Amino acid sequence: MPPQSKHQGESAKDRLLKAAAVLFYNDGIAATGIDAITARAGVAKQSLYNNFASKSDLVAAYIDQRHDEWLGLYAAREATAHLPKDKILAVFDAYDDHARFAYERGFRGCGLLNAAAELDADDPGRKAVRRHKEQVEAILHSQLALLLPKGTDRVETLAAHLAFLLEGAMTRAGLEGDASRLRSARGMAQDMLEHL
Repeated sequence: MPPQSKHQGESAKDRLLKAAAVLFYNDGIAATGIDAITARAGVAKQSLYNNFASKSDLVAAYIDQRHDEWLGLYAAREATAHLPKDKILAVFDAYDDHARFAYERGFRGCGLLNAAAELDADDPGRKAVRRHKEQVEAILHSQLALLLPKGTDRVETLAAHLAFLLEGAMTRAGLEGDASRLRSARGMAQDMLEHL
């Protein structure tokens, strides 16, 4: 009987996406070639083109996957949060959860922003990253709208402020390779929310 493959049960598409995700995060999109992705996935080069029209399509799938991962982490955190303030803090917790993944070469910051930095300004991938960041800010906005009086412009300003705090913390956490900045930012956000 032949030994079981470590990829047994996974489709070639899933293996390619998993390999690309690790390599894109570790080495960057431009530095990661098709040969490295197919070798890591354990598939023939033609399998990549059978599942993705181009490397750009694979990059788009990677960006969508990172977005979906974060949404899943937020949904899990939100499920245990009952008050709007707790749901706002759950956004910070979901980013902290993402930062604590077991990355092969350590945490390097937001995988979406890292990807966007490598893409042309009009690339669809950059637009997808922007939609993700806008969705995060919209989550903050919707929960703040439940806390503040209707008709106040503070909701939009405070949502932007919290989004900037989150992104700054994520950037510093990536530079330092440690999620502690995200936990500090969460504490700052909690203090802000206590004074509403």
